[in-house]
Amino acid sequence: MTDQTTSAASRDVTSLPAERKAQLLSGQNFWETEPIPELQLPAVKLADGTYGLRHQSGRHDHLAVFESDPATCFPPGVAIGSSWNPTVAARLGAALGKEALAQGVHIVLGPGINIKRSPLCGRNFEYYSEDPHLTGVLGAAFTKALQAEGPGVSVKHFAANNQETNRQTISSDVDERTLREIYLPAFEQVVKEAQPATVMASYNKINGIFASANPWLLTRVLREEWGFDGAVISDWNAVTDRVASLIAGMDLEMPGGTAAHDDDIRGALASGLLASADLDTSVQRIAALTTHVPSEQGVADYDAHHFIARELAAECAVLLRNEHQVLPIPDGVRVAIIGEFAEALRYQGGGSAHVNATRIDQPLDAIRDLAIEKGVSVTYARGFSINDDADEAALSLEALEAARRSDVAVVFAGLSEIVESEGIDRSDIDLPTAQVALIRAVADVAHRTVVVLANGGIVSLEGWHDDVDAILEGFLLGQGGGHAIADILFGRANPSGKLAESIPLRLNDHPSALNFPGEQGHVRYGEGVMVGYRYFSTFDQPVRYPFGHGLTYTQFSTSNLRVELTADDTARVSVDVTNTGKRAGQHVVQVYIATEAGPVQRPARELRGFDKVALDPGETSTVHLDLPRRAFTYWDIQHERWVVAAGDYRVQVAADANTVLLENVIRLAGDRIVTELTMDTPMGEWFDHPSVGGKVKETLGFTAVEVSPEHLAMMASMTMRQFVNISGLDIPASALDELIVASRPN
Repeated sequence: MTDQTTSAASRDVTSLPAERKAQLLSGQNFWETEPIPELQLPAVKLADGTYGLRHQSGRHDHLAVFESDPATCFPPGVAIGSSWNPTVAARLGAALGKEALAQGVHIVLGPGINIKRSPLCGRNFEYYSEDPHLTGVLGAAFTKALQAEGPGVSVKHFAANNQETNRQTISSDVDERTLREIYLPAFEQVVKEAQPATVMASYNKINGIFASANPWLLTRVLREEWGFDGAVISDWNAVTDRVASLIAGMDLEMPGGTAAHDDDIRGALASGLLASADLDTSVQRIAALTTHVPSEQGVADYDAHHFIARELAAECAVLLRNEHQVLPIPDGVRVAIIGEFAEALRYQGGGSAHVNATRIDQPLDAIRDLAIEKGVSVTYARGFSINDDADEAALSLEALEAARRSDVAVVFAGLSEIVESEGIDRSDIDLPTAQVALIRAVADVAHRTVVVLANGGIVSLEGWHDDVDAILEGFLLGQGGGHAIADILFGRANPSGKLAESIPLRLNDHPSALNFPGEQGHVRYGEGVMVGYRYFSTFDQPVRYPFGHGLTYTQFSTSNLRVELTADDTARVSVDVTNTGKRAGQHVVQVYIATEAGPVQRPARELRGFDKVALDPGETSTVHLDLPRRAFTYWDIQHERWVVAAGDYRVQVAADANTVLLENVIRLAGDRIVTELTMDTPMGEWFDHPSVGGKVKETLGFTAVEVSPEHLAMMASMTMRQFVNISGLDIPASALDELIVASRPN
């Protein structure tokens, strides 16, 4: 339909009877909205699609129990996050948009941009990162590219939905600063930069109020502050109080068929709790979704998309370790491929995101094909059983014999889909015991050992890390992952992925460990803003590999850092990057801000900009990154706004969150925040007040006597009223009143 036709019809929808409007506020079935034939508006079809389309033209369900139509399984969010490349996210989004058009889907339920608060979350494979800036950049790129093809997206799950345990009922208890700085910014960036068609409200409660019935979240923040003008939809069967959800700002309840909720709305209309006009805005937003219904169905080239899936996968794998330059595998050697994942690739997660892939590249097949070109002999041993359906001892003996006869043994290890899925969280981050034992045994007999990992959430590398020469963390690479892995192993592709989440030494080292998954209906986000690397770097907690780490087959140098203030609270960063190695490759420039300015505890450093550049050997490129005002702010809970504190800010170019390469310091004047003082204001705020702070000590008589820093520190937390009562000083009330009047903002 044309935008003009839909716009007129969406206006006319307000003329429908109130009971008819109530009917439009939920779907007509599992995947479609109610059509409005009286206004020539069709039904809008929705389908899952964070990394591939799950469109069910047959039997319907929300957990991928029934088969969906074939579609390309692109690399899931965990892999796209590791690419650190918005172009990768955009190529995925564009291809997914084309497949949605071809299958008659108008709203794609994705991207998933929840923050990886804990490595145990069973759905981490769908999400990008533990960092909100990286997540927001990738989510916006995905959204813009997909919607450019015609369909709309539903960015999800809004908000603070960071676990699967009790996800329908749990209350995520989070302070506002943490929400604003960690869990909301990615959504804000996608909304403001990409204008998604819809936002999906999550199942969970936030501070005791269901997200789907939370007016602060859905109206004040999303619409009034961010300017979102699309439709808010529920997660499937999330709504418990339809009237409260409507009042809060949630428009469309999915799926349909909940006649009782229609009755609730009719009852609220009859009682006067709702007026017909209250329904108008929501039904207009729902009607407007028909702009995403095309006049004719599109066509998708699934063969071409498979090759795109391969290309994207090759940019997502992270080379964690490469001692003795064992990778890439040289020509003419003997290679033992060990592990069932080599012939049965784990390439995606379970649950509603599960894609019925059009085809699957198996690593073993791709390795054998490349080995012929390279003059490499390949033997294969299963090594272990993913489903525990074989004699593990016999499999291990076969694998060790193959390893002994090889120059390089490559062990494919990882987690099965049954332990990483929607609806369940993991209880640990360990690889299966049998796989760890096999890795260690192979490393003991092989000349060189490489481990290739397949997992949706990070896994512990302890107990075997130091025994092996190289580790390629593939995460989940989609249906083209097998070919991509072979290309990387043999050097046809140069790995360029970087970790989008930290790998701790122990689960108990993780900041979320004390408060996950919660108890008695509540999970307390006690780590506050110290999520992931923010905690590890701030408190000098060692990790196995930090956020941002990743090796390549070449080397890069960074030099000549320049930081130019472009306004009072914005800056431009420029840095030169040179490929000093012998292979073409890609490098991620990571820019962090470090500061102690302001009245709140700040992380040691926070990612505020990045860019991925491709360079030939010997080539130098100058990378420019603009740092907006938000890069320097914190959320001030007293003034309910973003604040730039006056002080020094260290602009750091880093190899990862723990390794600073270059640093320049800039000084910002900061925001001048003037707050009216009262007798119940702490003394510290009196002393620091920008208008009258200099007069306070004089009024109190402190300029005539020496007051030690210890005494000043003790006074700082007292209110002025408490100080006057306890000090015994004769302080004229009129003098304090004059200071209070002078403190008022102009």
